Amino acid sequence: MDPSPDLPASALFDLSGKNALVTGATRGIGAACAKALADAGAALCIVLRPPTDGSEPNLQPVEALRATGAKVEYVFCDLADLEAVKGLFQKSLDIMGGSIDILVNCAGIQRRSPAVTFPEKDWDDVLGVNLKSVWLLSQAAGQHMVPRRRGKVINFCSLLTFQGGFTVPAYAAAKGALGQLTKALSNEWSQHNVQVNGICPGYIATDMNERLLADPVRLRQISERIPAGRWGEPKDFAGPVVFLASAASQYVCGELLVVDGGWMGR
Repeated sequence: MDPSPDLPASALFDLSGKNALVTGATRGIGAACAKALADAGAALCIVLRPPTDGSEPNLQPVEALRATGAKVEYVFCDLADLEAVKGLFQKSLDIMGGSIDILVNCAGIQRRSPAVTFPEKDWDDVLGVNLKSVWLLSQAAGQHMVPRRRGKVINFCSLLTFQGGFTVPAYAAAKGALGQLTKALSNEWSQHNVQVNGICPGYIATDMNERLLADPVRLRQISERIPAGRWGEPKDFAGPVVFLASAASQYVCGELLVVDGGWMGR
């Protein structure tokens, strides 16, 4: 691994000249991360779900980022289509001029049901999007980054990387495995100057958690257990993602950075 650069602190977080591929960038945490990376100077390629009903694609997320002055390209891919995912990184490379320095795997889906009745299709869907698509993209990123001896891979894990949760067996299984995948890739690639790390969100006020937010009993139970006294917001991930994407985290390898208002500390 290359030594950490001898730069002023402010320069360590500068992403000028870097290209980032971001999944899940159209809403919630992923959108906040994409904006933060762009604000730090990175050029972006974000993944959009292709329209399926013959309608015009929704380019509003791209236009919103471009309105801030960000350099943004996009590629269409349904992450549930694993055959399409196999070609996603190369398509993104072509769009970004042959170089991707940062991969942020933020996309994910959720299915809730008691374990005794959890549908097999829901299991396959969740494991496909939340784990296998991340593996396929990360493997392709490694094939690009390792020979070049530079790169950052950031996987979005979860509190359920460490805990089992309730009525989300597939999500817990996927996120637990993703934490171990993050460490496994880091073990192999750190020596090649490619840092692989994870971010583990706590309870964040996004549409993925709308059922919890709408349940007054669970909302109270969860809120009372968060030492910070509030649920997280997508903007709480701007700093962590820029840190892990930048030279500031040169010697941070295989880390699962928990961003949860102190939940795990209890």
